[in-house]
Amino acid sequence: MRSSLAVASLALAVLIARPAGAQTAAAGEADPGVRPTRLIDRGEVRVSRVEIQPGAVRRVHMHDDVEYHLWIPIEGQLQITIGSEAPVAAASGQAFFLKRGTPHGFKNVGATPAAVFEIFVKQTKMAGAPDPQALRALALALAHDQPK
Repeated sequence: MRSSLAVASLALAVLIARPAGAQTAAAGEADPGVRPTRLIDRGEVRVSRVEIQPGAVRRVHMHDDVEYHLWIPIEGQLQITIGSEAPVAAASGQAFFLKRGTPHGFKNVGATPAAVFEIFVKQTKMAGAPDPQALRALALALAHDQPK
């Protein structure tokens, strides 16, 4: 009886064990190893810095609560998938522009942590709302000012 119980316990442990190196999502992470930090959150714009651990993947998702989304890699080796397109390499300082509801996801394909800025334009019909072209220029300037 004891050996049957031991075998059953071992089998259960094997079935529920995580693969070696697997990550679990920490508080504030949508996906394991993808850690956003809000820098600005106002009625018209939200800005986050997202750190992505080696091998971490941000699942394909979309934002229906914003007008525009700028995704700007600032360090590391990343790939981004937009819509039904194949994944593409995303170089530091490059800016990707997405409209509301565009499916996208990304992955750190390097051996070191990576980071991106995400700028979300929430409303464009407000008086004094930021101009998307001006935000794109600001995003590029921010990306180039990051230490390498």
